[in-house]
Amino acid sequence: MRPGGNRGWLLRLVIAFSFTQGAVSMARPAVSYRALALGADERAVGVIAAAFALLPLFAAVPLGRRTDHGRCAPLLTVGALLISGGCALGATADSLSAMAAWSGVTGLGHLCFVIGGQSLVARRSAPDEQDRNFGHFTIGVSLGQFIGPMAAGALVGGDDMAAGSARALLVAGAVAAFSFTSLWRVEDRTVVKSRTEQGDRVPVHRILRTRGVPGGIFISLAVLSATDILTAYLPVVGEQQGIAPAVVGVLLGLRAAATIACRLVLTPLVRLLGRRRLLTVTCLLAALLCAGIALPVPVWGLALMLAVLGFCLGVGQPLSMTTVVQAAPAGARSTALALRLTGNRLGQVAAPAAAGLVAGVTGVGAPFVMLGVLLALSSGVSFAPRPPLSR
Repeated sequence: MRPGGNRGWLLRLVIAFSFTQGAVSMARPAVSYRALALGADERAVGVIAAAFALLPLFAAVPLGRRTDHGRCAPLLTVGALLISGGCALGATADSLSAMAAWSGVTGLGHLCFVIGGQSLVARRSAPDEQDRNFGHFTIGVSLGQFIGPMAAGALVGGDDMAAGSARALLVAGAVAAFSFTSLWRVEDRTVVKSRTEQGDRVPVHRILRTRGVPGGIFISLAVLSATDILTAYLPVVGEQQGIAPAVVGVLLGLRAAATIACRLVLTPLVRLLGRRRLLTVTCLLAALLCAGIALPVPVWGLALMLAVLGFCLGVGQPLSMTTVVQAAPAGARSTALALRLTGNRLGQVAAPAAAGLVAGVTGVGAPFVMLGVLLALSSGVSFAPRPPLSR
């Protein structure tokens, strides 16, 4: 089958990703609320959020190596299982260390699913379809990020935060299990069989020295760190400002809805501005908006800022995937995507930990200023010259 044929596989993959990402996006704020109910302070919330990315930090490259010369579907199945189990068992945790451990299991499952899904899109998409198909693939992420936080806010709401957060985690586990209904026939085994006969593996250092790959990794790291800190720390901002969990969930959902809108119009935006200019403008605007969240603004102002921020953050992930895939050596694209995800997970470990540290010292608004600086740096990376993204 030629790349790009039979679009049904992409629709099924997007639906499955919506379920798994919805579960993760429901679990992340629920974990923060449950940690607060167990007596966590801002620093502890940051550490628990970082645990989500700790196991994936070491597993990404080996999983990418395996996928370069094998099938993607098994990783999707394992990922869904780990997400479902990690969420459900996290609901039973009665200590901060247990919360961190099950958060790590959920993060490992999410990594497996994302590597499998991204590699599948890269493998089954023609070069001129990659912007569009990666954009559609990440709509699954945005749908999950839209529904998950609102569902978590509704389930957590009430006087008993510990019981509400446990309920939200159990529902998240069930939602992840629904992804199995859409994972049939997403992969063409004939194409995979021919790819297993490729030559020697490309060394990691050679991939990282390829022009375009480091920049794509850094942009992805900055954008995902912004999304992650928003998800983990907006509940803390809400607690300090007296914003109800249900309203916080709506705010996070609004951000995700704006990201979906961005990805629906991503292809014409790329044609209008070009990839490099589009990345530069959106990263710079996102930097200003992230820093602005640190200011005391009313709920309506916060909603407006998050909507524009969500639209800007919607650009970075799919275009960084295309950047990395088209810059990487042909036989190491899954490994290059895994390195991109390693960068993401490094950001997810370092950013929440740093956010917890600065929040504990200078207040909960400081992490958003930190994110603004990181996104401003990524706008400089995206403006730097890079090789053409088509071959």
